[in-house]
Amino acid sequence: MKPSSAKAKGRRLQQQLAKDVERAFGLAEGDVLSRSSGATGTDLILSPAATKVFPYAVEAKNQERVNVWQSWTQANANGTARLTPLLIVSRNGISVPLAILAWDDFLTLNGGIL
Repeated sequence: MKPSSAKAKGRRLQQQLAKDVERAFGLAEGDVLSRSSGATGTDLILSPAATKVFPYAVEAKNQERVNVWQSWTQANANGTARLTPLLIVSRNGISVPLAILAWDDFLTLNGGIL
């Protein structure tokens, strides 16, 4: 696959995720933006309103074979004190996107205390 095709594939996933987050949380258009390919930081840029309801540092991978551990390291590097690392993986036309979250973060989702 050509590098331009691979970047376009990743960009499509990021743009879909941005739309999904806006729709799911009732945010305004533009509250969640897709970061350009190759730029450092999270793959989704969140407005202050989006950060309040979706406090995640998203790393999105749209690949046939994902190195989960390498991708998770990248997601953790993007996490901050305010944003919890969240890895989203997908493959073209074969699967729905999957969310990967640290176990401790998962346990606290619905008010669990650690």
